[in-house]
Amino acid sequence: MEEKESKRVISLMSGTSCDSIDAGLCEVYPDLSVKLIKGINYSYPEHVRAKIFQAFRNELSVKDICCLNFAVGQCFADAANVLIEEFGKPDFIASHGQTIYHYPFDEKIDNISLKSTFQIGESAVIAAQTGCRTISNFREADIAAGGQGAPLVCFADEKWFKGKYLNENGDIKNFVIQNIGGISNLTVVSDNYDTFGFDTGCGNIMIDYCVQKFFGQKYDKDGEIANEGNISENWLDCLLQDEYYYMEPPKTTGREYFSVKYIENILKTAPSEPKDIIATLTALTAKTISQAYERFVYPSVHIDTVVIGGGGAYNKTMMKFLRQYLPKRIELKTHEDFGISNNYKEVMAFALLGYCNHYGIPCNLPSCTGAKKRVVLGKIC
Repeated sequence: MEEKESKRVISLMSGTSCDSIDAGLCEVYPDLSVKLIKGINYSYPEHVRAKIFQAFRNELSVKDICCLNFAVGQCFADAANVLIEEFGKPDFIASHGQTIYHYPFDEKIDNISLKSTFQIGESAVIAAQTGCRTISNFREADIAAGGQGAPLVCFADEKWFKGKYLNENGDIKNFVIQNIGGISNLTVVSDNYDTFGFDTGCGNIMIDYCVQKFFGQKYDKDGEIANEGNISENWLDCLLQDEYYYMEPPKTTGREYFSVKYIENILKTAPSEPKDIIATLTALTAKTISQAYERFVYPSVHIDTVVIGGGGAYNKTMMKFLRQYLPKRIELKTHEDFGISNNYKEVMAFALLGYCNHYGIPCNLPSCTGAKKRVVLGKIC
């Protein structure tokens, strides 16, 4: 096997919220640590972003999706070229792409599995427009191995947090690494227990939708709108009854489940004051996270610290609710406290997965995805 060296990687990611393309130039080291050199948020052209949301709503033809795949690939290449212009070409590019459909269910037709996932952002376009080797499509190999194709960031969480920090008693800390993006997902990292992870449920998708619907804004900056509203406890209790929250891990979810139809349906019983809607949906995200710990984490692992990343880490009201719902003995931190960017953490993680692909290192965690075995993730263009 080729001896490992440090590599410069441009990593490209667009999450469930689809607010921008996150692009980061990273240095990945042989010990699998990652340094972010520079990250940027590259805005989609408005008509392209609108098309992506049409894809989320199942409103596009096969022709439209075919064209959109190449258009999004051009947008990803444009984002990479901003960094290339400043820093020169990297050793390679790692592109997660833009998920437009994720179907992690064991449904079959003629005894053929339909479990699948679809990320657009054609890597051949990225490679052609940047002149760089491009590694993409990280989720498919895990699904082919019987997994759900997610969560994949657990591998990075394990490498960056396991066995690295001590608590006040001098024992190695156990962590929950909690991402709050469009969807909320966690990784449990313990020195004496196999790493595991799953999607806890909705993160910012429903909040963002309702902020756009009622206030004409893309998101609730700093949680200011939620902070001005009151939680409708009755509506919150109703929302908490959704069957997803009770499903045993491993499990993943996405816009396919928390769809526009789903959101409009729950709004039929929502409070009349829009600020109360935002406050309650913010509380829902925080409450489903804390309940996921109670049901699926605390029975197995003693947790010392919860580390929050993603857009939710910037939502002061979300953080306030989490502090209220979590046991007081648990430290609540953000990734910044550990030298990891809240905004670009997933970019750093996919730079690591690209590095692992380059060196043939298996980088899925079956305890998180449900796969039958460890496999190398990603395809090369």
